[in-house]
Amino acid sequence: MPGSTLFVVATPIGNLTDMSLRAIEVLRQVELIAAEDTRQTQRLLSHYGIATRLISYHDFSDQSTCQRIIQRLNQGESVALVSDAGTPLISDPGYGLVTEARSHGLKVIPIPGPSAFVAALSVAGLPTDRFSFEGFLPAKAGPRGKRLRALATEERTMIFYEAPHRINAMLQACASHFESSRKVFLGRELTKKFEQHFCGTLASALTWLAEDENNMKGEFVVVIAGGDEAAWQIARLEKADGLVAELRKEMPMKKAVAFISAFLGLSKNELYRRVLERDQ
Repeated sequence: MPGSTLFVVATPIGNLTDMSLRAIEVLRQVELIAAEDTRQTQRLLSHYGIATRLISYHDFSDQSTCQRIIQRLNQGESVALVSDAGTPLISDPGYGLVTEARSHGLKVIPIPGPSAFVAALSVAGLPTDRFSFEGFLPAKAGPRGKRLRALATEERTMIFYEAPHRINAMLQACASHFESSRKVFLGRELTKKFEQHFCGTLASALTWLAEDENNMKGEFVVVIAGGDEAAWQIARLEKADGLVAELRKEMPMKKAVAFISAFLGLSKNELYRRVLERDQ
């Protein structure tokens, strides 16, 4: 086992037998394991008979914890970084430690393995050639809506994580900001005993959630099909037509067109042309 090395180790997302042989070997041989939740990781270590010392390292750890780990690495020890489940840094702690280790010229070696979003994407039946991993959306409605508006014209398949108590609100927001007919895959409790998959539209996904309260339990990976830029542009123009028509009741046509084109970021000339054609 090489010293002065930080190993970023992926661990199972639910099924303990998904642990790789290489990950087991590394966790046995390093001098220290930095874990998001030492109690959770201890259960994993006990299952495989691993007695390596644990230290807590998570999003709320102070800088001194990071520096103590770096100091041990600088002294020639090897350290493994693990999260509660899956690959560290992927919507999990570890970015600060990896960045600090890199800045000290230390080796940082990945021990690849389970990742919830990769598992979901591989079985979702949606395009996989280009995708965007978005992690967790903001919990509050305002920031969440702002983020979804920014993603409304995203053409790549989008992947999100969501907690059970927010999954219904999250899908309602997606149905509001995207087309409700947009295809979606829900992976619930992936690799665990009560694993469940749903494939359909955003509208039908909300119906499915409401059919059985058990459908809303557990951790979710949500995979949503990318949008069609041409269809989105048509929808925006049609929305603009309606808004201009309403404003023309209160102001001249040219002023209404200028206001709405600026508000929606559309071409004023194109919107003006559409209004003239409708008036004919």
